[in-house]
Amino acid sequence: MKKSTLILILFAFLLNSCADTSSQKETPKTDETPKNSFGLVIHGGAGTILKKNLTPELEAQYKETLEKAAKKGYEILNNGGTSLDAVEQTIHILENSPLFNAGKGAVFANNGKNELDASIMEGKTLNAGAVAGVTNLKNPISAARKVMENSDHVLLARKGAEEFAASQGLETVDTSYFFTEKRYNSLLKAKNKDIKDKAASIDPFIKDYKYGTVGCVALDKNGNLAAGTSTGGMTNKKWSRIGDSPIIGAGTYANNKTCAVSGTGHGEYFIRANVAYDISALMEYKGLSLQEAAKEVIQNKLKNMGGDGGIIAIDTKGNLVAEFNTAGMYRAMVDENGTVTIGIYKE
Repeated sequence: MKKSTLILILFAFLLNSCADTSSQKETPKTDETPKNSFGLVIHGGAGTILKKNLTPELEAQYKETLEKAAKKGYEILNNGGTSLDAVEQTIHILENSPLFNAGKGAVFANNGKNELDASIMEGKTLNAGAVAGVTNLKNPISAARKVMENSDHVLLARKGAEEFAASQGLETVDTSYFFTEKRYNSLLKAKNKDIKDKAASIDPFIKDYKYGTVGCVALDKNGNLAAGTSTGGMTNKKWSRIGDSPIIGAGTYANNKTCAVSGTGHGEYFIRANVAYDISALMEYKGLSLQEAAKEVIQNKLKNMGGDGGIIAIDTKGNLVAEFNTAGMYRAMVDENGTVTIGIYKE
């Protein structure tokens, strides 16, 4: 073979190799080996959660409920259940507890009502459902799932959402079910005192009037991700205000290519920053790991905008993350071995 011919062949080979490399899609960075084949993370809200504001008895109640919820989700996943079932059933426990700002423990709007929001999303199909401003649904997260699975829509609001939920056979309750004295007193203080001054210093519920949500993210044994979020919104909210929790991409997002995310914090900022989706996008398009993406969005982008809060997330390899820029976030993680890790303060 002539030397000139050999050079041409080598040159063509190099061109082809470069073309193949440039056409490859960048993939999210993960650890070399999977962390967990399945797993789950939950949160119960973020804010100025300080040890001095919680009695030992109340702290124990929070930890007990978080552990109960985490173990419920683990039981479903360990038995081969879907991530959607794990998310929904786990959030039920948090919605049924008066400790958290969702369902039974929801805060009061300015009109004296409990106006509830929730959303859910599955990573396999990118299907999603949500409800906003409902007042008589015991478990709004289940209504969100019905919207996702049994309607052509993503988000239903107020009376229409309630009518749809009733048509699906979901449990409705009298509005008195949601009454808790602590939350109602917080509303009265919010109406009659300066939230940013005296009231904020004496009542942690008032100080964090912007916060309070529950959420769950899960990866099941089939490799499918799901995320869900449920909330009572903001204490003393007016004019049918809706935050990020029922907004897909803001407070909730799941994609089997990347991760599942649920957020908690000042919802207006989460909407403007598109927080949940942004974490997924950084993984998909820039190749960041879950931890890197979460830190970039929560500690840099969100904080620079003036937003407070945090997220929980799990990726396709089972890496678990809880990232927040506040003093605390009620949270729990459970891995494939059933090991539950609970946190409240910034540790």
